[in-house]
Amino acid sequence: MSNRVLVVDDEPGLAHALAITLRASGWDVTTAADGASAIAAAAERVPDVVLLDLGLPDMSGLDVIAALRAWTRVPVVVLSARQHGEDKVEALDAGADDYVTKPFAMNELLARLRAAVRRAAAPADGEESVVTAGSLVIDLARARVLRDGVEVRLTPTEWSMLEVLVRHRGRLVPRRQLLQEVWGQAYSDETNYLRVYSAQLRRKLEDDPSHPRHLVTQPGLGYVFEV
Repeated sequence: MSNRVLVVDDEPGLAHALAITLRASGWDVTTAADGASAIAAAAERVPDVVLLDLGLPDMSGLDVIAALRAWTRVPVVVLSARQHGEDKVEALDAGADDYVTKPFAMNELLARLRAAVRRAAAPADGEESVVTAGSLVIDLARARVLRDGVEVRLTPTEWSMLEVLVRHRGRLVPRRQLLQEVWGQAYSDETNYLRVYSAQLRRKLEDDPSHPRHLVTQPGLGYVFEV
């Protein structure tokens, strides 16, 4: 079943472009052009994630977040032209889960939406939210990685790839599955993405990136995260 996304933006051209791209990537899309319509749409058919522009014609996007938070924990990814740090802090304090500034890269936006949906999913019975692997401590609930006690800065796509592998730790994740979960169905044959991002993760996480202990490649098959 496709994940449902509610796109809230009063720019018709952007909303239309986002809807086309998201549908092509396998999302079930609903759009709203103002805050009142967004709140009504969310109540009628609860989405898995909300993509929300702050500059709406009838009310502030912050008011939309407050209205949603009164009854749901659906993840909200803010999409805004406002790049000041205080705007981001205000949105996150209001209850947003992520903040993306315009202009943005569509691949990054899709990765952030998928990550928001995964974080919101209830952990399976017995699933650990904090995973220790050698010098690494990976907090799945907080999307945070420590190496020797120091936080490692990962891009949204790097985190998405690591998160999928850690949730399946000790088991092979086939290349096609990994591509679909991180980048979407349209990228299921782009194996070069895996080579690039696995190399980036190894440089940040492994003591010896040329001989990885944790992010292990199974040639021709996929990847395994070993603890």
